[in-house]
Amino acid sequence: MDMIDQGPKDAPLTVALAHGAGAAMDTPFMDTIAAGLAADGWRVVRFEFPYMAQRRTGGSKRPPDRQPVLLDTWRAVVADLGDPSRLVIGGKSMGGRMASLIADEAGVGGLVCLGYPFHPPGKPDRLRTAHLETIEMPTLICQGTRDTMGGRDLVAGLGLSPAIRLHWAEDGDHSLKPRKSSGRDNAVNLAECVTAITDFLRELKM
Repeated sequence: MDMIDQGPKDAPLTVALAHGAGAAMDTPFMDTIAAGLAADGWRVVRFEFPYMAQRRTGGSKRPPDRQPVLLDTWRAVVADLGDPSRLVIGGKSMGGRMASLIADEAGVGGLVCLGYPFHPPGKPDRLRTAHLETIEMPTLICQGTRDTMGGRDLVAGLGLSPAIRLHWAEDGDHSLKPRKSSGRDNAVNLAECVTAITDFLRELKM
């Protein structure tokens, strides 16, 4: 499995990040988050699910693998990276959601979700939150306040586990990006997300 490995190998924690459904592991969003964490002294490992890796060789777009394949890929990554207690898993949208489904089972040190898809696009009645009501893993979700798959108003009404904390990117969409009219800057939203993650990691390390 091809991976992008950044930051010091002897960091106290390793952060493994998976991509979202439609974009690879090396998008500007993923590059920015990973570079920010690595610069702060954390090891960051990125990987791709089989369907996305095949896009690189085959050239054609493929739909995401079925959930059992995605979950087994995460399990293989966790096994490959060593001591799970020193591993924080997560990622963008689908990648973070799949990580959340195995986090407790895998016994990792923490979970970080970047734009969690609380429901499919346009289907707010189909919540993907049952496991988030009982998850015991320390969890950070960085979410845009106007994310169409779970903005601040919707999430406020959910009965999420007390193990979950939320960092809100003001006026952010599903990729935390604000509108120009908001006066917010995308770089600021991403930098604040990185800061929220590094603060979370330091607490886990204590």
